[in-house]
Amino acid sequence: MILSGRGVTAVLGPTNTGKTHYAIERMLAHGSGIIGLPLRLLAREVYGRVVERVGAAQVALVTGEEKIAPPGARFSVCTVEAMPRETRASFVAIDEVQLAGDLERGHIFTDRLLHLRGRDETLLLGSGTMKPILLQLLPGITVVERPRLSQLFYAGQKKITRLPERTAIVAFSADEVYAIAELIRRQRGGAAVVLGALSPRTRNAQVALYQEGEVEYLVATDAIGMGLNLDVDHVAFAQDRKFDGYQFRNLNPGELGQIAGRAGRHLKDGTFGVTGRVDPLDDDLVERLESHEFEPVKILQWRTPDFDFASIDALRRSLDAAPRVAGLTRALPAVDQQALEHLARYPEINDLATTPARVEQLWEVCALPDYRRIAPAQHADLVASLFSDLVRYGTVDENFMAEQVRRADHTDGEIDTLSARIAQIRTWTYVSNRPGWLADPTHWQEKTREIEDRLSDALHERLTKRFVDRRTSVLMKRLRENAMLEAEISVNGDVFVEGHHTGQLAGFRFTPLAGMEGSDAKAVQAATQKALALEFEARAARLHACGNSDLAIGSDGVVRWVGDPVARLAAGDHVLHPCVILLADEQLTGIARDHVAARIERFVNHHISTVLKPLDDLSRAEDLQGLAKGLAFQLVENLGVLFRRDVSDDVKSLDQDARASIRRYGVRFGAYHIFMPALLKPSPAELITLLWALQNDGMDKSGYGDLIPVLAAGRTSVVTDPGFDRTFYKLAGFRFLGKRAVRIDILERLADLIRPLLQWKPGSSPRPEGAYDGRRFTTTTAMLSILGATPDDMEEILKGLGYRADSVPAEEAKAFLSGQDVSATPAAGEDAGATESSAEEEASGEEPTPEGAEPVAITTEASSETTIEGADAAEPKNVLLWRPGGRNENQQNARPKGGRAASEERRDGRRPGASAEGKNHGNGAKRGDRQDRGERKERPQRGERDGKPQTARFEAKPPRKEKPIDPDSPFAKLAALKEQMKK
Repeated sequence: MILSGRGVTAVLGPTNTGKTHYAIERMLAHGSGIIGLPLRLLAREVYGRVVERVGAAQVALVTGEEKIAPPGARFSVCTVEAMPRETRASFVAIDEVQLAGDLERGHIFTDRLLHLRGRDETLLLGSGTMKPILLQLLPGITVVERPRLSQLFYAGQKKITRLPERTAIVAFSADEVYAIAELIRRQRGGAAVVLGALSPRTRNAQVALYQEGEVEYLVATDAIGMGLNLDVDHVAFAQDRKFDGYQFRNLNPGELGQIAGRAGRHLKDGTFGVTGRVDPLDDDLVERLESHEFEPVKILQWRTPDFDFASIDALRRSLDAAPRVAGLTRALPAVDQQALEHLARYPEINDLATTPARVEQLWEVCALPDYRRIAPAQHADLVASLFSDLVRYGTVDENFMAEQVRRADHTDGEIDTLSARIAQIRTWTYVSNRPGWLADPTHWQEKTREIEDRLSDALHERLTKRFVDRRTSVLMKRLRENAMLEAEISVNGDVFVEGHHTGQLAGFRFTPLAGMEGSDAKAVQAATQKALALEFEARAARLHACGNSDLAIGSDGVVRWVGDPVARLAAGDHVLHPCVILLADEQLTGIARDHVAARIERFVNHHISTVLKPLDDLSRAEDLQGLAKGLAFQLVENLGVLFRRDVSDDVKSLDQDARASIRRYGVRFGAYHIFMPALLKPSPAELITLLWALQNDGMDKSGYGDLIPVLAAGRTSVVTDPGFDRTFYKLAGFRFLGKRAVRIDILERLADLIRPLLQWKPGSSPRPEGAYDGRRFTTTTAMLSILGATPDDMEEILKGLGYRADSVPAEEAKAFLSGQDVSATPAAGEDAGATESSAEEEASGEEPTPEGAEPVAITTEASSETTIEGADAAEPKNVLLWRPGGRNENQQNARPKGGRAASEERRDGRRPGASAEGKNHGNGAKRGDRQDRGERKERPQRGERDGKPQTARFEAKPPRKEKPIDPDSPFAKLAALKEQMKK
C-alpha cells in the first residue's frame, strides 16, 4: 500500500484555534466541497452556518439518519460515516482526525483521511498529537500548526455548588449527569444537559438554553469535546474514568485536554478543574494540559476497504486482513462486523446470501447503527429481518415497519422512556434514508422525522422541567442585563423577586431561601430588602391600628399578629408585668418600631388585666389596710392561691371588716385554701402558668402546659405524674395530694361535706350520713361523687389533707351507730343553737374542719368503706374512721395531756381537755345554754406551730364574741333567720 500526502494540508492545534471556521472559509472559496464532522449535532451546526452564507439550495446535509439534498447543491456537510468513499468535489475537509485512534469509530476516520481527496484541496483538521503519524503515513503532507487563541489555566478543586457561572460539568454516565443536574437545579436554579444518547434536536435545544443564558451551567458527557462551540468559561471534571465500550479506564491526558479546551472562546481565557468527587490533578498533568503538550498518536485503527463479497465466509476473511503499513493496526470488530458474525451462524441467512450482490447487501444492512444499545445478538435479529425482507420482497415489510414506528409514537413518559423511544425511531429514520430499502421512502422519511422531532421536543421539555427552575433562569437573565428587579410580597408572606421565590416574611422577620450565593444573590437580596422596607412600614401601620382580636399570646410566650409571631414575652420586674421583646429585623426602625412596640405592650397589659381581672383588681386595691393588705399582697404574689396553713395566723388576726373587704375582691376563705374561684378556669389558669414560667424559667420543666387540657375537660381530680413539677398543679388550680391531685374548689366542697359530720353531737338531731361520734366520720358516696374518685383514691386524698384514720371492725362500728341512732331526737332549740355556733365559726373564719400537717404518705392495712351500712355481714371488714390530724399527733397520743383523766376521757368519747363538769356541757346540755365559752382558753394546748400555740382541731373553739359577725356572711344571715324563727 503506497500512500501519498501531496495536495493534503493538515491544520493541527489545540481547541479554540479556529480550525473549523478556517475549513468552512476554504470550502466556500471552491466551487464545490465536502466537509466531514464527527457528530450529527456538529454537522447540523456547520450546515446552518454554510446555509447562512450561500443559501439552502446550495447546501446538502447527509448523515446516517437525515438527508437533505437539493438538486445541484454544490456543498455537502456530512458526518464522517456518511462521507462517500470517492468524490469529484473540489474541496474535502475531515474534522477531528485524531479520532482515527478511537477503538470504536477509528477505522472510519482512518479510511477517510487515507483515501478521500478533493480535486484541488484536502484539509485534515485535528489535534497536534496527529502530526507524527500523519507525516509517517502521508509523505508530502503539509502541516500547519495553529496556536490557541486564548490561554487555559488550572483552577483546582471546588465543590459543585461553589462552581462559577458559565461552567460545564463533565461526567461519563447518564445517571451521574442527571444527579449533578438535579443538584445544580436545587442549589443554583438549573442546568442544561448534553449527552451523546440524546437526539440532535434535543441536544440543540439544551445547548440553546445554556447559550441564551437561561441557565448558567451545562452538565455533559465528553460529547462537548467534539467541536461544539459553547461559551464556557470553566470546565469541571466530576469524573475522570469512563467506559470506552470495552472497559472502565482513566481518561488519558489527550482526552482530558480535548474536553478542558472547551473552556475559553476566541480571545477569552478559560479555566479547568475538578469537583469535590475527584482527586486534584497532579502538577505534571496540569502543566501538560495548560501547555497542550500530549503524547503523540502512534497507532491508527484500520480496517480493510477491500471487501470480498464472494460469500459470507470470504467477507469475514477479508475483514480479518491485517494492515501492511506501519502505524496502522487492525480495528476491533465494530457493530457491523459483530452483526455479521452472528448472522453467519443463521442457516436461513446463509441460504439467502448466495451471490456476491446479496452478500454485499447483507453487509450494507449490517451497517445499521445500534442506536438502542441492545445486545449484539438482539441487534443481529433485527438486521436478519431487514435483510430477509429485502431479499424476498425487494423492500422492507412496511407493515412490520409501521408497527415498530407506531410503538415509538408516544410522547408520554419520563426521560428514560422518551430516550428509548428516540433511539428506536432513529433506527427507522436510518432505514427510511437508505436508498432502495422502502417502496415509499419519502413518506417514511417524513413520518419518522416528525415523530423524532416530537419525541425530541418532549424529551427537552422533560429535561427542562426536571433540571431547570424557569423562574430562576429568568431572574439570572435579568441580573445579567442589569435591569431593575421587581419585588412583590404575597398575602401569605411569600417574597418574590421577578417571580422568583426568595424567602418568607412572617410578621417582621424575613427568612431567605437557602442556596442563593454569589453576586446574583446580592442583587436579589438588595431587591428583596427594598421591598421589605416598604412592607415593614405598611405592616407597622396596620398593626398599630389593629384590634385586640388580631393579637394573641400563645402558651410558648410568643405574641402573634394574625398568626405571625411579632414579639415574645420574658421575665419582668413583676410576675404580672412581663417584658415584651420584639421579633423584628433591623429594617423595622424609628417611629414604626416604636409604634409596634407600644401597641404590643398595650395589648399584653390589657390581656393580662382582662383574663386575670380579679387578681389585677386585688393588686391595685387601695381600700385594704393592715393585715388585709398584706394578705392581698401574698395572694397576688402567689397568683391567686394560698394554702390556709401558711397564713393561718394572719387569718385568725383579721377582724370581720377586714375579711369583708377582701371578700369583695372575689377572695374565698376556705378550709384548706385562701383562693379566688374566678381564676380556676382554663383561660386564667393557662395565663397564670405562662406568667409563672416566664418568671421562673419554667417552660422547659416537665409538665408545663400539660394540666390545662385536664382543667378544660372538667376533671375534678387526676392521677399525678411524678415527673411533673408540683407547682404546675397549683397554677392549674389543683392541690397535689400524693398520688392524686384535686381541684381546689372541689376540696372546699369536700370540707363543706365533712364539717357537719364533725359538728354533729351524739344523741342530738338525727345522725347525718357519714357521722360517727362527733369526732370522726366515714367517707360517703357524695364525697366520692364530687371528687370523681374511688374509695382507694379517697383514702389518698384524705391522708394528703392531713386526716388520720382509725380502723374499727365493721360489726363494732355498726353496733356503735345502732346505739347512737336510738338516742332521742333533740329539741328545736338545740338544733338552732348548733346552727348558730356553726354560723359564728364560719363568720370568724375558723372552719371546724381544719387542715392538718403537710401531706404524708401513710400506709394502712384497713380498707375504706363508703358507708357502715354497706359492710358485708358475711365477710366482715374493718371500717376507717377519719379524724383531723396534726404535726404532733404521734407525740400527743404517746403522752396525752391531762394525765390519766385525759386518757379516760378519750376512751369515754369525751373531748380531750374537758373537765368532769364540762362533760355534761359537751354531751348532755344544749350548746345555747353554755354560760361561759371563754373557759376553754385555759385548757391545755395540743401542740405548737411556728412557735405559737395551736388549739387541738377537735377541741371546743375559743370565744369569738369580741369579733363582730360579718353581716355579708351567708352563715350570719342564716343564723339571724333562725333566731327569728325561734321567736
